[in-house]
Amino acid sequence: MSSLEIFAVIISLIGVTLTIKRNMWCWWFNFAAFFLYGYLFYTYKLYGETILQFFFVVVNFYGFYHWLKGKQQDHDIRIEPITARQVILQILLAAAAGAVFGLSLKYLTDAAVPLLDAQLAAFSLLATYWTSRKHIATWVLWVFVDIVYVGMFIYKDLFLTAALYAGFVGLAAFGWWQWTQVRHKQQLKSV
Repeated sequence: MSSLEIFAVIISLIGVTLTIKRNMWCWWFNFAAFFLYGYLFYTYKLYGETILQFFFVVVNFYGFYHWLKGKQQDHDIRIEPITARQVILQILLAAAAGAVFGLSLKYLTDAAVPLLDAQLAAFSLLATYWTSRKHIATWVLWVFVDIVYVGMFIYKDLFLTAALYAGFVGLAAFGWWQWTQVRHKQQLKSV
């Protein structure tokens, strides 16, 4: 457990908590966490996670812009629906992209767990995209992805990061509940 990992965990917790609260400051803390974890994951040969952190930066700029310019209701970010068809299609695309990326990592690098690393990266990008689009489904996906992350980080002896992701499971479940409550209130006000 390094001081870098400790600092990255603290910044990440703040970022996710602010995201759950639909607070615009979440994006700035998340940016910092991505850079910190990008370096940390590189040192542990988790290249999929390293590359993912830089994709997160790009997607976060999109999310920040989308939240800033998006619909607001009562000064809160308005939660938007997503169809079951969109969910299924986007999950299939993420799985396919993860498979291609995983095979690339397996044959072109000395990545520690290339296929798992790549699939988690692909689904994390999808979840981040859903967050930027303000879909409640983001929290459901994060619950499942974070559970698998816990196992991978334990395997790589990143125990503090594994504990962070175990906490993320709880935060994602809470985010799912809270966003569902907010969505219900927003729907009532729209009627």
